[in-house]
Amino acid sequence: MTILVTATSGHLGRLVVEALLARGAAPADVVATARDTSKLQDLAARGIRTAELDYERPDTITAALEGVDAVLLVSGSVPGARVQGHRNVIDAAKAAGVAKLVYTSAPKATTAEDFPLAADHRATEEAIAASGVPAVILRNDWYTENYTADVARAAGTGVIASSAADGRVASAPRADYADAAAVVLLEDGHLGEVYELAGDTPWTFDELAAAASEVVGREVAYQRLTTEEHVAALESVGLDAGTAAFVAGLDDAIRRGILGDSDGTLSRLIGRPTTPLVDALRDAVGAQAAAA
Repeated sequence: MTILVTATSGHLGRLVVEALLARGAAPADVVATARDTSKLQDLAARGIRTAELDYERPDTITAALEGVDAVLLVSGSVPGARVQGHRNVIDAAKAAGVAKLVYTSAPKATTAEDFPLAADHRATEEAIAASGVPAVILRNDWYTENYTADVARAAGTGVIASSAADGRVASAPRADYADAAAVVLLEDGHLGEVYELAGDTPWTFDELAAAASEVVGREVAYQRLTTEEHVAALESVGLDAGTAAFVAGLDDAIRRGILGDSDGTLSRLIGRPTTPLVDALRDAVGAQAAAA
């Protein structure tokens, strides 16, 4: 079986390729794609086929999908401007007769109200269903790495600020979600499933601050902001009004519980507990420091 992974120049796609290999896929059976294949030279050197694939250029998608059995469609990175690109991949997968399409969606994509990320993912899930391509939907909760910068900053400020109140986040590191993607790509029995994936232990921002304290070696406190204070703080560091409202809207979703549910599906899929918050943060902050 030939498995194509999109966006492998990005964090998640690259980790999925590694997870596929770790779970026994032969390098020759994996196709790593990106808009810029020069970023994939290290994978090519390991015997992995690489191909150009740009969501906005259907000709590249058609060419890359030749001879492919399964596709992981990693969602685009620009909210509000990615659905057409997703549709281009879905259409090409249908035309190519792909036997399995796996899509990385968002939590509660079809049911969450006033969740800034839901609309694009809901539209993509609807497009997949309408296409008739056999599919698996992976609704990934938050990546723990989303808080890497906050924790690193707290080493100097001693503060993590949020307008999420007492809301919980069931995060896991990207590697855990990537491992789940590899499982459903390689295994039979998942077609038609919609998996809500999340870390085993939802945490509050007080618990995030406590974990940050362990990682950075100083006391870190959680500073509670109102939505208005949060927007103002974001604008004060250079974000435009629309982006500031979008980011604060994510914290509003957390406050309302949209990202706080976990039923153990992720850990069951990958066959192990998800990575604890403090361990994932330590790895993420260390990796960021090493890359600096």
